[in-house]
Amino acid sequence: MKLPQRFCEKMQALLKDEYPQFIKGYENDNYYSLRVNTLKADRDRLAEENLFDLSPVRWCDTGFYYDNATRPGRHRYHHAGVYYIQEASAMAPARAAEIQPGDKVLDLCAAPGGKSSQAAAALMGSGLLVSNEIVPSRAKILSGNMERMGVKNAIVTNHSPRELEKHFPFFFDKIIVDAPCSGEGMFRKEAAVADEWSADQVLVCANRQSHILESAAKMLAPGGKIIYSTCTFSPEENEKMVAQFIENHPEFSTVRPAVYKFFSPGRPEWAGGQPYLADTMRLFPHLLKGEGHYVAVLVKNGGESGRVKYAKTVNDKKLLADWYDFAKKHLKNVEFSNFVLFGSTLYSLPDNTPDFSKLKVLRAGLQLGEIKKGRFEPSHSLAAALTADQAVHTENLSLDDDRLEKYLTGQEITTENDARGWRLITVNGYSLGWGKCDGNVIKNHYPKGLRIMKA
Repeated sequence: MKLPQRFCEKMQALLKDEYPQFIKGYENDNYYSLRVNTLKADRDRLAEENLFDLSPVRWCDTGFYYDNATRPGRHRYHHAGVYYIQEASAMAPARAAEIQPGDKVLDLCAAPGGKSSQAAAALMGSGLLVSNEIVPSRAKILSGNMERMGVKNAIVTNHSPRELEKHFPFFFDKIIVDAPCSGEGMFRKEAAVADEWSADQVLVCANRQSHILESAAKMLAPGGKIIYSTCTFSPEENEKMVAQFIENHPEFSTVRPAVYKFFSPGRPEWAGGQPYLADTMRLFPHLLKGEGHYVAVLVKNGGESGRVKYAKTVNDKKLLADWYDFAKKHLKNVEFSNFVLFGSTLYSLPDNTPDFSKLKVLRAGLQLGEIKKGRFEPSHSLAAALTADQAVHTENLSLDDDRLEKYLTGQEITTENDARGWRLITVNGYSLGWGKCDGNVIKNHYPKGLRIMKA
């Protein structure tokens, strides 16, 4: 592939004797990878099925490389949110965050949702995830992916980092900043990025990253961590950015997460020689099976604690009577709480959700469905978030069942079980969506926007 001349000259000056090995790495084949969504699926079960010729990603215990000929993006498990197709190196930042159930997590630059869905899996349904994206169209894609992955405890927002500051002062335990960057680490995978690269663009990105980090610092609780990452090699966007940030914020320091052992240390000599920069991580494509990334974990030692106003919830059982009736008839082994209503649409919020009434919110926890006159109509989000054992009535379809394709194209399907009412449709036990049974016919409620084209 053709690389920008100024980029090559810059990398040669930085890497010196290592440069020939680095540049030869561009001759390697691309690697393809996915991450099992443990909110819905078991890692070992998917590996045992061996549908995609999987081999493990060393630094992510739910990550696997796959043979691109198997095309998992077209597989019906993809519709079911069993996995997320994600570049292997991109799995490193969320792993470095070492998220625990109960944490309050902000993914500040979240679209399309790889790191957010990874964070959600680590939370295991406990705690709060705020996934933010500044670009409206990308925020919609983010929200859709969080729905597909069955995430219950996420708030998806559409704001600039600076706009979020006043809403979440010193609030989050972990903040993932996968900053917009010059994209040098993705040249091998995306040739168009190389065509658009310039030295001036590097400086523009660095300026933007600096402002994003400042916003993140204002939203991090004492003892919390910022996980700063880029997919570029540029020191201006990596080591120099971290050094500048710590100089301005001496209450922060770098720490080495457990995944540090899989990667190369940051290069202090590229940014003034500060020893703590060796605690950061470089992912070089000529040294591992992945693309180019940089990751730094910045811990806040002390500082201010913030106060937030929490969201108001609905507790009127009469108002929620149709929901409770639906839940009694159709759900088991699962409970929802912290209800809010937007018009007739009912949501369940995560515990301790801050007030978001003045925010642009695309997703507020889990959308349960619509309260209509004398009945409740469940949402696709609810179906995606349920496991098979949480629905009273299910219709399980195997991969070779003709009804599976009919369902995904929006057609009615037949059943031998004539129990009337809502039924969770699953593929090999993984939830797909709702159907409503009337006799031996299940009427299709799979969303039109998700349906596949008829053959």
